[in-house]
Amino acid sequence: MPAAAEHPGAPGTVLTAADIEAARDRIAPDIVRTGCPESFPLETAAGCRVHLKAELRQRTGSFKDRGSLNRLLLLSRAQREAGVIAASAGNHAQALARHAARLRIPCTIVMPDTAPLIKVTNTRASGARVIQTGETLSDGMALVERLIAEEGLTLVHAFDDLAVMAGQGTMGLEILEQIPDVSVVVVPLGGGGMISGVATAVKARRPDVRIIGVEAEASPGAVRSLEAGQPTHMEMSDTLADGIAVKQIGDLTFPHLQALADDVVLVSEEEIIRAIFFLLEREKLVVEGAGAVGVAAILEGKVRLSPTDTAVCILSGGNIDMNMVSRIIDRGLWEDGRLASLSVVVRDRPGYLNEVTAVVAIEGANVLHIEHTRAFGDIAVGKVGIEMKIESRGRENVAAIVEKIRELGHQVDEVL
Repeated sequence: MPAAAEHPGAPGTVLTAADIEAARDRIAPDIVRTGCPESFPLETAAGCRVHLKAELRQRTGSFKDRGSLNRLLLLSRAQREAGVIAASAGNHAQALARHAARLRIPCTIVMPDTAPLIKVTNTRASGARVIQTGETLSDGMALVERLIAEEGLTLVHAFDDLAVMAGQGTMGLEILEQIPDVSVVVVPLGGGGMISGVATAVKARRPDVRIIGVEAEASPGAVRSLEAGQPTHMEMSDTLADGIAVKQIGDLTFPHLQALADDVVLVSEEEIIRAIFFLLEREKLVVEGAGAVGVAAILEGKVRLSPTDTAVCILSGGNIDMNMVSRIIDRGLWEDGRLASLSVVVRDRPGYLNEVTAVVAIEGANVLHIEHTRAFGDIAVGKVGIEMKIESRGRENVAAIVEKIRELGHQVDEVL
């Protein structure tokens, strides 16, 4: 029997709607009832109404507040005094650290060396003891097990705990109340805690609602486990969706996923990047990779939707490094042609540089950076290489600039 059942009022061996109702009452005073606004830009791509469940508005920036708090409130007095421990790449760590500090429960977090700096910093700022080791969460589990044995700590698992799953399931209750005509719920999927809780809550009241899980192609543990009929260990690749990158779905979560999810789809890294950029530009929302996978699946047509559907897409978190946001913005602008690099070779004579930059100006674009190269590489003597980074109005604008420069007799290529 899982540890969550050691305390009266905790879930048993299978999560129920009653467990989730009890969790909502338990955590309500300290959890944000997040909004679920309609997304007009996303509806254009989806062909139906779409709402965004904004879990990035929780106090620690992700849905993890719900499950971690529910688990902490179910600890016995002895467990509270000894303290808790978790292995987490960031969001679960931040949520557990914050609520443990508020409840005056000692908290230890084991994080991989590769965890995003913002998540490490925020976890330490909440007062938790943070130990970084290894490249993945699995690498740190040996240390977690040793500290449990040596210090009598209680493990608060990031997803494979029925009390944690019940806390996450409170999202499902809110969705049903906020969007009564919901017909599809799109859920980011890693270890399975969120989708298990949400699906249990939703299906208990509305069994007709479809539950769609979305994984990163780089970490397809749930898809492979469903194919195998049991939790299956998967080596994963680097992914921007670090919050849902796990090597194996939970033993407790898997039966719930198997019984309640209507489909699980995969999205690529490029699709995740486009979704983050879409949310930044069109919705003015900063969403991390794991939180954006549902939007990626909708944008790419991987979720089956009809014009009569009303979909809710869970944005599970917003804890993304700002350096990464900057790179994603540049990447998105590059794909749209709103940023471009041109490599131009002209004769080394007065006026030719002005001639090239004049074309850019006439076509309504802007030179952001320019650089000259003489007598290097394959540039002939008497020629000058000009590297320009320009800001344009899109792909057609870039093509027009390239064509006009070529009409002047200069060699020009776009550098991709």
